[in-house]
Amino acid sequence: MPKPISLPRLVSAPPADPPYDDERAGRPPLTYGSLALAPEPAPRAVPPAGAGSLRGLPVARPPMRGFPGVRPGAVPDERALRGLGQALAEVLAGRRPPETVQGRLTERAYREMVRAGKMIDTARPPLVGLPHVQRPREGVLEMCLLVHCGPRSRVLAVRLERQGVQWLVTEFETA
Repeated sequence: MPKPISLPRLVSAPPADPPYDDERAGRPPLTYGSLALAPEPAPRAVPPAGAGSLRGLPVARPPMRGFPGVRPGAVPDERALRGLGQALAEVLAGRRPPETVQGRLTERAYREMVRAGKMIDTARPPLVGLPHVQRPREGVLEMCLLVHCGPRSRVLAVRLERQGVQWLVTEFETA
């Protein structure tokens, strides 16, 4: 009599993504109304510096730079690049203030984004697809994303360059 064949054991896989805001067991949502790139730290108080200082007043911190969960200087992964593309698309659609991405753009690119204003006309929030990434040379990433805006989709092209240990958007274009 042949030996019975055992069937493979099925095991449930852990979730790949963190829980949605409504699954966080009574805790308040991390963001409201838009995609967050990184949590903003609370402003710090100015240390006393003698007479005439601004004791106890909060100091505006410079915008955060870098990608959450990515080692400084390392190439951002597909998820981080898609998050950046989503945030840029929301800014270009007028659904997010440009200050939220200021720390991820060079000064010239940020000025261009503010000057350009609303470039993507859509009745619903834009949704970006997976980025197509090219590395033309060391320290440079170029990506393009399909932006779904309802009946008509758009394309967003973004160039990032490493400046020190930070990856910053130097150019962007949409069509």
